[in-house]
Amino acid sequence: MSTSALRRMLTRGAEHAPWSAAARQDTLFLAAGVPLGLPALSVMAFAPTATFGPLVALVLTLVCLDLLTTAQRTRIRRLRGLDVPGRLPVDAGWVARLRAGLTWRQAVYHLLAAPLFAVAGLAVVLAGGAGLAMATVYGWAFLMPHGSALRSGAGWTSTDGLTTAGGLTVLFAIPWLSAWLAGVDERAARALLGPNRTELLERRVEDLAESRAGAVDAADAERRRIERDLHDGAQQRLVSLAMNLGLARRTLSGVQPDAMQVIVEAHVEAQAAIVELRDLVRGLHPVILEDRGLDAALSGIAARAPVPVRLQVDLSTRPSATIEAVAYFIVSEALANVAKHARASRVDLSVEQQADRLRIVITDDGVGGADPATGTGLTGLRKRAASVDGTFAVASPLGGPTTVTVELPCEL
Repeated sequence: MSTSALRRMLTRGAEHAPWSAAARQDTLFLAAGVPLGLPALSVMAFAPTATFGPLVALVLTLVCLDLLTTAQRTRIRRLRGLDVPGRLPVDAGWVARLRAGLTWRQAVYHLLAAPLFAVAGLAVVLAGGAGLAMATVYGWAFLMPHGSALRSGAGWTSTDGLTTAGGLTVLFAIPWLSAWLAGVDERAARALLGPNRTELLERRVEDLAESRAGAVDAADAERRRIERDLHDGAQQRLVSLAMNLGLARRTLSGVQPDAMQVIVEAHVEAQAAIVELRDLVRGLHPVILEDRGLDAALSGIAARAPVPVRLQVDLSTRPSATIEAVAYFIVSEALANVAKHARASRVDLSVEQQADRLRIVITDDGVGGADPATGTGLTGLRKRAASVDGTFAVASPLGGPTTVTVELPCEL
């Protein structure tokens, strides 16, 4: 046997020695499960003798199910450092817990596994006490009455030796048995008390939906911040520059023609930059959308569109700010696509609230043939709608008309 193998064996033996911390922890873990498994044993033992035994057992199991599960999860977390996720949120009420019902996995653990591990844990504790008593028999054998087998002769006897050897064997075997039983109990609890695969996937979907909603809100907040910074900073500086150049253009006299031409060109460029920056700010987040809502913002889009737009808005309540922003940009991009590709003479735009959904329908009398698979414009609209759990549909036969239907939740 190599030195490294011998070292591993000695290390493993030290870890499972009766005096080691791991052995004490495993034994404590099993002992803590004894009181949690004995109630089920008692119900199964005494309920059949009662008139309504099965009904009593079922009621007690349903009432104590969540309490027992919580206690078992706490035992595993405190003594094994393993967090077994619960099937329900921590703040779930009794109604939700009763509706969740008794799953077969929990029933198997609380009615079968927990009682078996309780019996095993109790046996380990009793065996440990018996082994300790046997290993130290020479120290207290003199306390036994005269004529006893343990006090059959003076001094050390063969009976005392066999008893001490047996006790030491038990003491050294118990840590290995405790470690094995504790590992089996831990794996059983993790498999039977935690959520199943379907529940884990549902919880994961909920977490992803929450994180996505947070990302959308954060992106909208960042867009608002950039809009405010541009509007209050760069745009105001450009306006001031354009005013100064315009004032210089009107008041300066005796300036050489070349210099005046530079001033005029700078004034024109400053005005063009203001227009471009204003359009950029409006594209980031229009101020009118935040101040006056979606109806007024869409009216502004319709008024600026190169194609005549007939707008109809019917909103009983104002959607959330994020949904308003998504709806605004969807309509803006859709009208831009119509002006660029559809060769339409008219667009009908309707926005209405149906229960908790915001329905947007954009119809143009253009040439049709719009295919989301061949262009990035419609794909971008679909992605915007999907970012807030919305739906997107296009009907565009050759020759027209083209109808874009978008449904968004009113609240994110």
